[in-house]
Amino acid sequence: MSATQQEHPHAGDDAELAEHGYRQRLNRSLGSFSSFAAGFSYISILTGMFQLFGFGYGFGGPILFWAWLIVFGGQFCVALVFAELSARYPIAGSVYQWSKKVSNPTGAWFAGWAMLAGSVVTVAAVSIALQIVLPQIWSGFTFVHNSTQNAILLGCCAIVLTTIINVLGVRVMAFINNIGVAAELTGVALIIVLLLFHIHRSPAVIFTAQGAGPGLPGWAALGYLAPLLLCIVMPAYVMFGFDTAGSLSEETKDPRRTTPRALLRALGAAGVAGALLLLMALLTAKSLAPATLGVGGLPSVLEDALGSGVGKVLLADVAFAIFICCLAIHAASIRLAFSMARDHALPFGDHLSHVSEHRKSPALPAIVSGAVAIAILIVNLGNAQIFLVVTSVSIVIVYIAYLLVTVPAMLQRRRNGWPEDQGRTGWFFLGRRRGLLINGTAIGYGALMALNLIWPRSAIYGSGAYAWGGVIFVAALMVLGAGYYRWRQHGRDHEVADEHRVATLAVVGGTMSDDLGGQDSRA
Repeated sequence: MSATQQEHPHAGDDAELAEHGYRQRLNRSLGSFSSFAAGFSYISILTGMFQLFGFGYGFGGPILFWAWLIVFGGQFCVALVFAELSARYPIAGSVYQWSKKVSNPTGAWFAGWAMLAGSVVTVAAVSIALQIVLPQIWSGFTFVHNSTQNAILLGCCAIVLTTIINVLGVRVMAFINNIGVAAELTGVALIIVLLLFHIHRSPAVIFTAQGAGPGLPGWAALGYLAPLLLCIVMPAYVMFGFDTAGSLSEETKDPRRTTPRALLRALGAAGVAGALLLLMALLTAKSLAPATLGVGGLPSVLEDALGSGVGKVLLADVAFAIFICCLAIHAASIRLAFSMARDHALPFGDHLSHVSEHRKSPALPAIVSGAVAIAILIVNLGNAQIFLVVTSVSIVIVYIAYLLVTVPAMLQRRRNGWPEDQGRTGWFFLGRRRGLLINGTAIGYGALMALNLIWPRSAIYGSGAYAWGGVIFVAALMVLGAGYYRWRQHGRDHEVADEHRVATLAVVGGTMSDDLGGQDSRA
């Protein structure tokens, strides 16, 4: 290694970033495992399974297993498209930047706006999952006897900690996140192995519905499609956020090669581990009645099979996984806000994009996103139903943000505007024919899933006006975003007009000075 390479080991990565118009300001210190861990911890199988297993099983029974596989397959097509984009555009902000490269500034802004809103709400939603496990580990975690209020208190404490860690910089965040992911992978493997010794049911159970579905009011004509459409919401709520590896591209070593692999490995590991965990739960649960297992969820399966002692140890691992998930989602929100702010796509862009020279980390986005997440919890203190609606909507708008990348990417492919591998060894390429097929599948899956998620149903959103909560909140969010974007564009048009006027006056003034100077010389 030359002296120059020793002094600037990431000079090539920084130069590639400069090609996209940005100066290296963040700390490029993440290796392949840290990049993988960021995406895996955002998905967090233990968090999703313990928080939502009962929710999904109550709707579909064992059909939930097939719903998991469908979502895994659809999201993997999306991940393949993202992997290809991450190799071409290794820039912080992932979805926002990728949309900007394959679409236009307007589409990119809405993709970023939707993803940012969804991520911040998800920080709040994940944090309250601690209520599911911490009080079961130790009664001292019940600070307030009202479970909703206690969940919000625990969630606020978790968000304060994730804010502090993210302010300290990416090295500290990655170190803690790596430990958490290693613990989660170990915990998932341990749970699967231990449950293997308590199987008392045939795998044929996954071909039954255990009474779910046809009994739902108004859904009988759909047969088993009814429970599938409802319970598929559960894995859809879990398997997203793998693009976080892309959000950390400017802090990753050799991101053009590292990020695509990390992104796919994160989703792949989460999908396979989740399917195995789900299968083991179905084979070992004492009762498969949706009314029973749908209420007790995965914690009840572990306690029945392994006893309270081992169960509490594993629950402690789950609690750590929930916290790490919250930390990773918070980190992704910060990078997205930073990326948009430096493009002046958010209010107070200069402040939000400021990077500490010491920590090399954008501190203000960490504080703002943490404060907004806590505010979301506090505002919903007295109305858990509205919080459920807001949480559900956060997933819908993430799917919309993904579509704002996959759709323009497909259009660019069809116009033959998609660059092929031109000797860039090690980069991730799908190829033309395969790329069109995978990209098209990603769009079809994403559109159908977004429609299924937002569809007004009392079974998910609640009765009465709550059933339309998804439609109302998404519409309100987009109207708010459109209003700000229009105001921002109007202001920029005035700035351009003022700059043009000043430049014109300068030219005219210079011409007049030359004329007067010429008259003086002739005199």
